[in-house]
Amino acid sequence: MLHIQENIKYILQRIEKACIANNRDPQEVQLLLATKTVPAARIRLAIEAGQTLLGENKIQEIKEKYDDLLDLKPTNHFIGHLQTNKIKDILKYDVTCIHSIDRLDLATKLHQRLTSKNKTMEVLIQVNTSNEESKFGIAPEDALALIQEVAQLDTLRIKGLMTIGLFSADEAQIRPCFQLLKNIQQQAKELHLPNVEMKELSMGMSGDLEIAIAEGATIVRVGTAIFGERLYPDSYYWNENK
Repeated sequence: MLHIQENIKYILQRIEKACIANNRDPQEVQLLLATKTVPAARIRLAIEAGQTLLGENKIQEIKEKYDDLLDLKPTNHFIGHLQTNKIKDILKYDVTCIHSIDRLDLATKLHQRLTSKNKTMEVLIQVNTSNEESKFGIAPEDALALIQEVAQLDTLRIKGLMTIGLFSADEAQIRPCFQLLKNIQQQAKELHLPNVEMKELSMGMSGDLEIAIAEGATIVRVGTAIFGERLYPDSYYWNENK
């Protein structure tokens, strides 16, 4: 318990320092707990320490942990690659926002399912700002067109954008990924589209959250720095096919 509490406290301090250094209000940046592979018992400790925003990468993990965490009423986001045949499961488990809409067929099928349930869903458009073949996300040059298409689906509320920065220790290589997402956000705002708010930028993780905050992040996704190292590299968890 103390270990997780101290880690959370340290991350919140990092967020606050990064905001102050960039003349931002720390209240503008949400901490999302990236809980992939983390057992429900350890997630409970983090929620009890005051952090209620959770993000899972895989539907199966949401299913396995849902009942064990239900009494704490966390806010559940889905941050992994979403296959169309898993959409029905997303709607069963109180997921309030999907960070990984990256293609029209996925958005359309989600819209159809939501329409049948008379529901709406907040979504972020995932952009592959590092142009890595190993990562999901719409190509940056196609992002505005996808936003315009998804905006026509009235069950989907586009709240902003998501990206995964380049896995690198070189700040000079990471920063352009976040700058590009911010630029796409600004271009999208200028279109004044229906169902599009463009408020959120979900970017930055344990190793690069300061850079992301400097470039405008409003949600940082932190797992390793709170729950400890995992058995596999981050790239494993971003591929639904593995």
